[in-house]
Amino acid sequence: MNIDASDLRIGRLSTVVAKAALLGNDVNIFNVEKIIITGDKKRVFEKYKNRRERGAPLVGPYYPRIPTKFVKRCIRGMLPYKQTKGRAALDRVKCHKGVPAQFKDTKLESIPAAHIDNSMVAKFTTVAEVCNLLGGREE
Repeated sequence: MNIDASDLRIGRLSTVVAKAALLGNDVNIFNVEKIIITGDKKRVFEKYKNRRERGAPLVGPYYPRIPTKFVKRCIRGMLPYKQTKGRAALDRVKCHKGVPAQFKDTKLESIPAAHIDNSMVAKFTTVAEVCNLLGGREE
């Protein structure tokens, strides 16, 4: 399953990907930096900034600053990752920034139910903006 994640909401996308991975499908997600996080930009930034700063530095919790790892962490939250089936499902999920050369000719799917045009939300931000706020770097 190859998914073009441009303009898809992160929660809806994560649930679809988690279900597909639990069923044994390999899932490739492309353009993860263009995934949408809904809500007021100021509140979204505040939420993730507070998440990043809480906890002990050596113990966690850890929240990634790179868009591919950020999205994979969100998908992990939809999986029973402490169980064997959840770890195996998470290994079947691959996140990519942009579309790599080896996948240029493949047909990419979209998830209409997760698209931002199908929601009533007017305020949103992208994963790339949140990761830049957290001090992320380019891969």
